[in-house]
Amino acid sequence: MMVGDVVGKVGRLASQEWIPILKKEHSVDCTIVNAENAAAGIGITPEIATGLLEREGVNVVTLGNHAWGKREIYPYLDQQPRLLRPANYPPGAPGQGYGVYQINGVLVGIISLQGRTFMEPVDDPFRAVDEILQILQKKTRIIFIDFHAEATSEKQAFGWYVDGRASAVVGTHTHVQTADERILTNGTAYLTDVGMTGPVDSIIGMRKDIVIPRFLSGLPARFEVADGDAQLNGVLIDVDVESGKAAAIQRIQTPIQSL
Repeated sequence: MMVGDVVGKVGRLASQEWIPILKKEHSVDCTIVNAENAAAGIGITPEIATGLLEREGVNVVTLGNHAWGKREIYPYLDQQPRLLRPANYPPGAPGQGYGVYQINGVLVGIISLQGRTFMEPVDDPFRAVDEILQILQKKTRIIFIDFHAEATSEKQAFGWYVDGRASAVVGTHTHVQTADERILTNGTAYLTDVGMTGPVDSIIGMRKDIVIPRFLSGLPARFEVADGDAQLNGVLIDVDVESGKAAAIQRIQTPIQSL
């Protein structure tokens, strides 16, 4: 199960409420959460990451372009192998971008990568994934990729590029769940964007009364995470352990509720 971008306190409360329920309901073996917006909308702290990994039983937490939003996370990234920042940042960046984890007796490879279209400059994710897959495929056939990118075209291109070489490619970053889940020709499960876990009455998690005036005036404004009712967005993927190919993919949207 992949849970989409957790945004602020509302998103954290929603993940705490729903992750245990969904894990039990769907007999989930491995849970991955993108939490790059978990700390007041930008970045993550060691305390939040530890809570997800230990209290909620998340196997791996992935990040994105806001990985560096809180400086206190830098040393923690080097200490915690289950917290992944995008692998295609230049050498010397704190932390790691991929790993192989033993989960219920099965080795699972997980990769975090960031796109380049309409994003901050990073190394080429296409060439980066070629190198990483050569490493991981020597250890396991089950490989999950969180592709954190803005452009739908880049996400689709990336999905097709690794089709048959990864079990799943799930997009993050736009905070709006797409309805294009499918299994590609050679067995890779694909979804352009998994969506957001956070406040529903918002603009991608931020307060409407701040975002709308910015569009009207063109003036800068400091965004703040919205309050109110919350929803968890995610995706379930069934993978054949022997082949590493996806057998099924299903989007998740929990009921909207006040937390």
